[in-house]
Amino acid sequence: MAEQENWWNRPAGVREVMQVALPLVISSLSWTVMTFVDRMMLFWDSGDAMTAAFNASIMWFASLCLPLGICAFTNTFVAQYFGSRKFDGVGRSAWQGIWIALLFTPICVAFGMLAPSLFYLAGHEPAVAALEETYFRILVWGSGGILVSQSASAFFGGQGRTSVMMWVDAAFAMLNLVLDYCWIFGYAGFPAMGIAGAGYATVLSLWLKAAFYLWLMLRPAEHARFETRTNWRPDWSLIMRMLRYGGPAGLQMMIDVAGFTTFVMLVGRLGTVSAEATSMAFSISSFAFMPVFGFGQAAGILVGQHLGENREGLAARSAWNSVLIGMVYMAVISAMYVLVPDLFLWGFFSTGEVQGEHATEVRALAIVLLQFVAAYNIFDAALTIFSGALKGAGDTTFILGISLVLGLVLAGITWLAVIQLSADVIACWQIVTAWIWVGGVVYAMRFMAGKWKKMRVIEQG
Repeated sequence: MAEQENWWNRPAGVREVMQVALPLVISSLSWTVMTFVDRMMLFWDSGDAMTAAFNASIMWFASLCLPLGICAFTNTFVAQYFGSRKFDGVGRSAWQGIWIALLFTPICVAFGMLAPSLFYLAGHEPAVAALEETYFRILVWGSGGILVSQSASAFFGGQGRTSVMMWVDAAFAMLNLVLDYCWIFGYAGFPAMGIAGAGYATVLSLWLKAAFYLWLMLRPAEHARFETRTNWRPDWSLIMRMLRYGGPAGLQMMIDVAGFTTFVMLVGRLGTVSAEATSMAFSISSFAFMPVFGFGQAAGILVGQHLGENREGLAARSAWNSVLIGMVYMAVISAMYVLVPDLFLWGFFSTGEVQGEHATEVRALAIVLLQFVAAYNIFDAALTIFSGALKGAGDTTFILGISLVLGLVLAGITWLAVIQLSADVIACWQIVTAWIWVGGVVYAMRFMAGKWKKMRVIEQG
């Protein structure tokens, strides 16, 4: 007897979403666990080192957003080619994403020259600014690694083979953690280099991961189906199409992160307690948020595949199931932030070296900030998953326009509050909470309007 279809096993049902999303969740979590533990270890070294690493990594990510967004959009091309059974386009799309990554790499490295002025102009304390400069200058050398990894992993992710990404990302995140511990504190023959050691560990891990993804793509089994060894040459018509659709996605990511980076840098002017508590709260938030990011990626992949099959109804169903699961998860996490905040803060204060009045003040403020995170989590899930689904269709121009407005609003209002009105950290967090609320509502309304159902990024016929 045939299995009866229900909400779990029907096409684009919860099972299909979970099969694609869970490996992406683990993949995303592996990297976030690495950065979370990295900052926790740096906090054991000094509060300034943790704050500097957080600020510098945010600035580095902001500098990468344009090319990273374009490289990430390789997923949409691969998914739509795979869904339409045009398998030669799968390998060719992945390779064009890699070429785009390599073209942007020297530009990203050159951006490291601006590090000193960026951090000192932010008005941070000299000791923190010096550490930020050191960490940033090292991280930019890993830019090519993260870009190539993003494009090469899309070869697997766009097909729905997300378990490959899970194992690779988890393995190299673990390698990064081991290198972090050895290079920060000086074990296993490594010099004790503090924040610089953490930077070198990240750069080495990123390039090794990129090389491993390339090796996986070129295996005989992949070549036999997707011609990965012969489709490596630049295809400028496809590259231009990827830039056309992926460019707005990259600009959107850059604007979003630039607005958020401005927020973090301005909060850094409010003193060490505010800066450290904000770094902790966002680090914890990022750690717990990554499953939602994985469901956003899954929504984009499944929407792309089903649109490639010209099955718009299944595309919509997969997105709604992703949103439902993400919101339920976020509701649970938000309750835990309010009821048991020390469960998340324990690691930062577990060592005897992190004690005293200053640590008590940081912990008390971090508990309050986690309540703000709880207040915006549901809307953040809606923003992330609906925007991921829209990207899977190619609706990137709308996303760019909304991000431009929202990014400028966040940066402008935060600047006005901190510089002109001398607002405190609580007022700043009220601003960012309202900002996420608005973004979640806007993307939900766009998705429900349904214009994305007629969009495609690949050639038809």
